Amino acid sequence: MIPRYTRLEIGRIWSDQNKFQQWLEVELAASDALADLGVVPSEAATLLRRHASFEVTRIIEIENEVKHDVIAFTTAVAETMARAGHAEASRWLHYGLTSNDIVDTAQALQLQQAAAILSRGLEGLAGVLACRAKEFRHAVQIGRTHGVHAEPVTFGLKLAIWYDEACRGLARLRAAAEELRVGKISGAVGTYAHIGPEVEERICARLNLKPAPISSQVIGRDRHANFVAALALVAALCERIALEVRHLQRTEVREAEEYFSKGQKGSSAMPHKRNPVNSEQICGLARVVRANVQAAFENIALWHERDISHSSVERVILPDSTILTDYLLARTTNLVDKLVVYPERMRRNLEMTRGLVFSGQLLLDLAAAGMLREEAYRIVQGHAMRAWETEGDFRAAIEADPEIRKFLTPQQTAEAFSLERQLRNVDRIFERVFG
Repeated sequence: MIPRYTRLEIGRIWSDQNKFQQWLEVELAASDALADLGVVPSEAATLLRRHASFEVTRIIEIENEVKHDVIAFTTAVAETMARAGHAEASRWLHYGLTSNDIVDTAQALQLQQAAAILSRGLEGLAGVLACRAKEFRHAVQIGRTHGVHAEPVTFGLKLAIWYDEACRGLARLRAAAEELRVGKISGAVGTYAHIGPEVEERICARLNLKPAPISSQVIGRDRHANFVAALALVAALCERIALEVRHLQRTEVREAEEYFSKGQKGSSAMPHKRNPVNSEQICGLARVVRANVQAAFENIALWHERDISHSSVERVILPDSTILTDYLLARTTNLVDKLVVYPERMRRNLEMTRGLVFSGQLLLDLAAAGMLREEAYRIVQGHAMRAWETEGDFRAAIEADPEIRKFLTPQQTAEAFSLERQLRNVDRIFERVFG
């Protein structure tokens, strides 16, 4: 991922330095476990633990010659052992292992590191959503379906819906990360031909991983696809929030807008512009994470016990998806936290149709009072359509209609247009969501 969208902490996880460090951790855990079982001399394991190291530049230099990254790594580590005066101990490095025992198990460690950062980020977003939902619990706003005025809601309810989705996203992310918390030391085709399952269990325990119950040369890629799908759903939540902000910031609506900092400029040509650029960026980058799901799913089917068609893909989609999701969470959290909200404008927009948005309640009240539903619908819709077309006063027309006055008293008609009645259950919804 390009530096523009890479935050420092998660970027380090996917650096060559950290990748090879996790490879070394797996190698050392293997030599320690084998030493415990008497397979590797304990002195050799101790020396490896004490002196084994690497330089990224040297690994790359060797790989350019041998065309194999794991061989380049083990060669570079062996060189450091020789320089430390313990070349003999290096023959126990990578003993009984195949390349993917190291690569897949170490990748699991990197994914756990990334998942921890992403979980914290999603917790942060949920916290900000909860705070602002409670702030605007009773900020009345028109609800829109198909982009058209529907019935009243509150802005707090909108935020509470996003909070609820964030909680589900966090549960999915944690479950997907836990499913990926597995290593494999089962050999070239998964048969433990050189190292037994009991050694794998010891190695994985040292790394805080579980052994995969069964594997070929690779851990099943359905686990990875599930994880990327969980990231895509987190990104989709960020996009959902950002898209709503973009709509609410339109000049004709202007019920909320992104924070516009001092000195910020919106357009090179139009000094008046305050554009939802952060929200647009969030919507755009979410597409990249979502697109990576397809590649992750295509990685599941490999030739026989393993090929490497998935490997090159994962070098791109795993760093990119986790880095972008981290960036999206940070941007979306900041967007919500600093969002400028205009409750007065929300109220004016709700009232601009002069009562039209209460047509559903009026229909129900007329039916309850004895008017046939079809007749009630005909009368209410007739007034509504005239109000749409003439920008007339819907409520005034309803109050003057003699057919309606036969069934509803003025007090009952006023009750049909009651905002408090429409929103009487807001607190109960909040209790459900937040406890």
